[in-house]
Amino acid sequence: MKDQGRSTRKRTGGRLKHLHKKKKHELGREPTETQVGENDFRTVDARGNTQKIRALTTDVANVTDGDETVNATIQDVVENDANPNYARRNIITKGAVIVTNEGKARVTSRPGQTGQVNAVAVDE
Repeated sequence: MKDQGRSTRKRTGGRLKHLHKKKKHELGREPTETQVGENDFRTVDARGNTQKIRALTTDVANVTDGDETVNATIQDVVENDANPNYARRNIITKGAVIVTNEGKARVTSRPGQTGQVNAVAVDE
């Protein structure tokens, strides 16, 4: 979520003066909202000498069941605690429950930050 900065109004309703312009470390970006679909990635410059890989759309998940990890195909998003509309729009975030060809799984990674979907199998 973007940081909008402090309020432009005082408690009394009067206007506040600007203290400074926005700094580089105050920069915010729109959420990625990774969807189910053919793989599409973007790289974004991050702080320091690093880059983040954002998954805009993906249909592959690494599903772990006990000590065995399998590459599975994502078919649907069943529920998403972050936002009920995300489940309807097939948006994958951390904590979302997805349906794969290996069964249901809960996402443990952040696909908008790391570019990959890691999930743990759910018994249901």
